[in-house]
Amino acid sequence: MKKLQSSVIQDLLQAALRNHQAWQLTEAEGFYQQVLAIDPHHPDTLHLLGMIAFQTGRDVAAVELIRRAIAIKGDAASYHSNLGNVLQSLGQLAEAGACYQRALLLKPDLAEVHLNLGNIFKAQGDLDSALTCYRRALALNPELAEAAVAESMALLLKGGFSSGWEGFERRWETKEYDTQARHYPWPLWMGEPLASGRLLLWGEQGIGDEIMFAGLVPDALRSGSRCVLDCDPRLKPLFARSFPGVDVVSGLAPAGHADLGIAAHLPAGSLPGLFRTSMAAFAATTSPYLVADPAVQASIRARYADGRKLIGLAWHTRNKKTERIRSIDLSLLAPLFTRLDVRWISLQYGDHDKLERQAAAADASILIDPEVDQLSNVDGFAAQVAAMDLVITIDNSTAHLAAALGVPTWVLLPFAPDWRWLQTGEDSLWYPTMRIFRQTEPEDWQSVVRRVEGALSSVEKML
Repeated sequence: MKKLQSSVIQDLLQAALRNHQAWQLTEAEGFYQQVLAIDPHHPDTLHLLGMIAFQTGRDVAAVELIRRAIAIKGDAASYHSNLGNVLQSLGQLAEAGACYQRALLLKPDLAEVHLNLGNIFKAQGDLDSALTCYRRALALNPELAEAAVAESMALLLKGGFSSGWEGFERRWETKEYDTQARHYPWPLWMGEPLASGRLLLWGEQGIGDEIMFAGLVPDALRSGSRCVLDCDPRLKPLFARSFPGVDVVSGLAPAGHADLGIAAHLPAGSLPGLFRTSMAAFAATTSPYLVADPAVQASIRARYADGRKLIGLAWHTRNKKTERIRSIDLSLLAPLFTRLDVRWISLQYGDHDKLERQAAAADASILIDPEVDQLSNVDGFAAQVAAMDLVITIDNSTAHLAAALGVPTWVLLPFAPDWRWLQTGEDSLWYPTMRIFRQTEPEDWQSVVRRVEGALSSVEKML
């Protein structure tokens, strides 16, 4: 009887795994449940059911299932590692780190688990321990590009620009990088003056990243190169106005270059590796380097003017990877809305009706202008931003746009910030008009808002 049950379980597991690997999760879950109907204590099945729960957004159920598997078979390193992944997604960093450490005690040569543990240390602000983990992962698997890029991000966060940019060049090898590499017939530019032909600089990642890296276009021009800038089509009008000596295009295909005279190319994210290899090198930053449409800016300013200072506000990002830690609930900003000398203007992208409902729920007196579409009309959005006396925003594209336009910009950062903001300090190397307000404890936005409130009181006469 036991042999028959074992044979049936093996057949069901094979069918489940085939469906699981094909991402046919409903079918796979059905087969796993059939296994548990025969053997409710089958550890691999409990673990794999937990992974399906995780993959379908049922994190709490995933934790319960994987813990049941561990209670039965506690020496399976993969169980502990995957439990760590689920707990990390829930923001339970200490517990996730303990799971990764347990997995490594059982199996020390798991490069990806060293990488995951490094990410926990980084999120906790312990960059030295994070770097140790990333380097151990690379020693075990030099082909693990995610570890090389994670190491570079930690180095950049510490201000180690010279060494940090080197690992950043492996971003194209990672599985989840937001931009695909482009393969053009010309060589990559190394910063040298071009004897003939022009330099193609092409954008990567999101709108905010394109804006930030565009701050180095003047450096490329100072090298003596004639430039073509390929950007998101939404940025074309703004970039064309801001860089009059540059041809601005969008979506340049490898075959569509004959009349442009291109001699070399470079992704924009590689420009800092040529021109920002030390903190001192950031002194070369041109500020501001973006120019809004002056007529539209003046029109918006006149439309909003009522004798109060205009302060723009953005509080949310839709970045799936970091939305939870970077976004702030509008209701937490309530102390700011009591000021009578400020007219608050929404610079938040999204559906206007939903934003209106958010504002009403937070009792926030904030103007949400239906005539401005921050997502589809970036040039119009730039004019709206430029019309502000001050911008207060989380870490999203609004922060980059406002600071690149030279508007005084206050950015509110989570405890574990993105690499570009460094780990400490109130100033930004990238943007001279930016002031940084950091969480001192994870998820503590209240103290950040109190500091912003105090700062507003002290600078009101300057605005």
